[in-house]
Amino acid sequence: MAFYLPFVGAFFEASLAILLKKIFNKNSIDFRHYLSYTFGAIVLVSLPLIYFLFSVGDGAMRASSLIIFGFMIFVSILANYFMFYSLKHEDLAKIEPIRLMQPLFVILMVFGLSFFFSIYESERNYLILGLALVASLSLVLAHIRKDHFVFDKYSVAALFSSLFFGIEFVISRPLLEFYSPFTFYFIRSLVIFFIGWTFFHPNFVPLKNGTKWLFLITGAGAVIYRVILYYGYLTLGVIYTTTVFIMAPVLVYIFAAMFLKEKITKRQIVSSVVIVACVVGAMWVGG
Repeated sequence: MAFYLPFVGAFFEASLAILLKKIFNKNSIDFRHYLSYTFGAIVLVSLPLIYFLFSVGDGAMRASSLIIFGFMIFVSILANYFMFYSLKHEDLAKIEPIRLMQPLFVILMVFGLSFFFSIYESERNYLILGLALVASLSLVLAHIRKDHFVFDKYSVAALFSSLFFGIEFVISRPLLEFYSPFTFYFIRSLVIFFIGWTFFHPNFVPLKNGTKWLFLITGAGAVIYRVILYYGYLTLGVIYTTTVFIMAPVLVYIFAAMFLKEKITKRQIVSSVVIVACVVGAMWVGG
């Protein structure tokens, strides 16, 4: 059953960017408000469950763990800033090809680290690595057009966002040895919320009708997505989980065609077939 959970996570990942873009389009909010509203919503929807799911091991308080955790928080804030900056000012369709570099960054970093750190040794499966690379490159190539080779400041921001989120995901793996996935994401989000509140002092702006609910829905989706992602890292491996999560853009294609009446290109169809084949192959190898 665990092998199929990343598909559920991919569904929620596919929904998050669309929800955030809808929020940004409907409201004049800056990064301070984004940080407070988004992570406040994540903390709020998590509170009813934290009593039942809270779990922290002794190793979390080691100096090395705290240093890694602090660095992860720093990288996460940077990733969110660049994501907000690019998504706020640019169409999702234009920056999506660059955002799709994130799985490739994760796969390459984890495979490289597997030669130096024991926590990543199990990731050194060359067949799954090959399938993951084929799926990632197929995903990127399906979206590249001539205009995407011209990098403006929003494209650069999207690239940095993908890189920093990739770093965050990779360095999260050793910390998950000491937390339950739910607890880890709750504490991470709570710390980021307090940092945003303390250092940025946001003045809350009125939100348009329905936006508060959109933030809460986004927060709930983010919790489900990250908990499944972290659980996959622990039980299935980072590269395997990342490979299955590459299904998210395929779901975006389907949602766009069904609900937004957008046209799917031939390259996207071919890419989707390649990705599905790679995911099935990874599941067969991993299973």
